[in-house]
Amino acid sequence: MSSDSTKDKHVAVFPFPFGTHVVPILNLVLRLSQATPSCTFSFISTHKCNALHFAKPHNPSNIKPYSINDGIPYEGHPLANHPIEKLNFFLSTGPENLRKGIQMAEEDTKKKVTCIISDAFVSSSLLVAQSLNVPWIAFWPPMSCTLSLYFYIDFIRQKFEDCDEDARFDISPGLPKMCVKDIPQDLLFTGEKEMVFSRTLVSLGEVLPQAKAVVMNFFEELDPPLFVEDMRSKLQCMLYVVPVRFPILLSGADPSGCLSWLDSNPSMSVVYVSFGTVVTPPPHEIVAVAEALEESGFPFVWSLKESVRGLLPDGFEKRTLMRGKVVPWVPQTQLLGHDSVGVFVTHCGSNSVTESVSSGVPMICRPFYGDQMVGARVIEDVWKVGVTIEGRVFNKNGLIRSLNLILVQEDGKKIRDNVLEMKKTVEDASTPEGLSASNFKTLVEVISSSSKGGESL
Repeated sequence: MSSDSTKDKHVAVFPFPFGTHVVPILNLVLRLSQATPSCTFSFISTHKCNALHFAKPHNPSNIKPYSINDGIPYEGHPLANHPIEKLNFFLSTGPENLRKGIQMAEEDTKKKVTCIISDAFVSSSLLVAQSLNVPWIAFWPPMSCTLSLYFYIDFIRQKFEDCDEDARFDISPGLPKMCVKDIPQDLLFTGEKEMVFSRTLVSLGEVLPQAKAVVMNFFEELDPPLFVEDMRSKLQCMLYVVPVRFPILLSGADPSGCLSWLDSNPSMSVVYVSFGTVVTPPPHEIVAVAEALEESGFPFVWSLKESVRGLLPDGFEKRTLMRGKVVPWVPQTQLLGHDSVGVFVTHCGSNSVTESVSSGVPMICRPFYGDQMVGARVIEDVWKVGVTIEGRVFNKNGLIRSLNLILVQEDGKKIRDNVLEMKKTVEDASTPEGLSASNFKTLVEVISSSSKGGESL
């Protein structure tokens, strides 16, 4: 794409500034900025989000952050114990805050916004795009197959009323043999229980078909063809863009020496445990994981927040010092790609799942909330590249059984073979001849063909 075709283009980017949603969309924007160096990208998010992701002056010159209010009424406002209250505050500000961000960006760049790329969860940005008469491109960071949930909400709620939680049923062509208990609870709230976040999720089935394109942060080659066909029949355009991990967003440092320590371990022998940056298991489950790691005898790396390290059993780290490492942070992409890692004990966050299958590492799943339950079901029953922990709660014996299955037993060989096949598919999909390369070109064309906004903010 010639730089002249994007010289006057100005793309406003709205991430969902919570959990692990920001990094994938920022990586996409970094890739787009390299492909269209004459295009201006304004990354509009909360002060906290921008401070975290733009702390160092390492950004390409055509990407600039602009900070908007997070919706919390005032500094020091007491947040309730509910984990999604701050999400509700942010979403409740609606298009008003997003328009303020665009106004700042337009005044600073002296360029009218010509296109909006937004996390699908920030669905109010559609209204902003419509008011400006510019294309709206929705980005989908969760596991791709979970998109089906939002198009079959009425069917799901009927099953929730009619079936017990262990009842199995086909939700859609993309989600075969789910259980009622797999469904995110936010989709089931109605009436007084339905909060802003719940309403936003439920509305996606009506909102996303209005997008000029919906960008999937995954590999089309790994999704069930029936799912892809079904979603394409409902959306104007669905583009799979292979997730890219830019070193600019991942520290090259390994402060705990995990990678060099892995070099001393046999191939596919090490247990890697991590529950991401958001989830913290309850204390009794942290103890159960520690007991299982100690008794199993397998070498391990456990990425555990410093704030909960005191919950480990007395003497655990000292007793396992010669074959285990408990550290506050690891370079996860590089670690999963190391030959000695044999299994990933995970919460099934979409970024972690993508990295695991891309590295050919089978998973032991302990989902906690949201679409993680759906992810665990897909991993175990659709892809068959892992298992879900018994009862979806850690206990010592259950985790030991799962570790032995994946790492030692013949019954686990099929799981290990399946995930290595997925790794090969990912490698093929990531080549210049893969579907993603063509989809990315289409995405650039959508941005390049956008016109200047029809109205001023």
